[in-house]
Amino acid sequence: MAKKEPKETKGEDPKYKKKQEDENPDFQFLVRIANTDIDGHMPLYLALPRMRGVGRRVSIRIVDHLGFDRKARIGDLSEEEIEKIKGAIENIHEILPNWMMNRQKDFDTGDDMHLAASEVQMARRDDINRMKKIRCYKGIRHERGHKVRGQRLKSNGRTGLVLGVSRKRK
Repeated sequence: MAKKEPKETKGEDPKYKKKQEDENPDFQFLVRIANTDIDGHMPLYLALPRMRGVGRRVSIRIVDHLGFDRKARIGDLSEEEIEKIKGAIENIHEILPNWMMNRQKDFDTGDDMHLAASEVQMARRDDINRMKKIRCYKGIRHERGHKVRGQRLKSNGRTGLVLGVSRKRK
């Protein structure tokens, strides 16, 4: 009976095809954009969605607008190119059409905006606090810690103490 040989991985991640011999000396293993650490081996169009507020379609739009190769590794980019990406994310409302923005008709300003990084979390927290303040149904559900979008509570999503039928002891 012949033994099966184990697959040779040699510490390489098959997802991103890391190769030590073709790495340039300026390769960055960790790239920081918008308070997010990104693995340098990731392709550019898959690396940008690691940030909050940037999905795959938005990242492809940014990469194509800047004229970069989608499949280039983000760690191979120079500092100037990374600064271009940071600038594009800050001015993303100029790149995206209105229907692609993640915050259309903002409550306070009425403008179409696209939030990224920590702005997404702050806006969500502000929205929930506003709902609680005006005592709307969704705000009350948030306050009580219940499901907000109409899911049932009787049989699903139970938290807290376990209540059940106790067995009779003999």
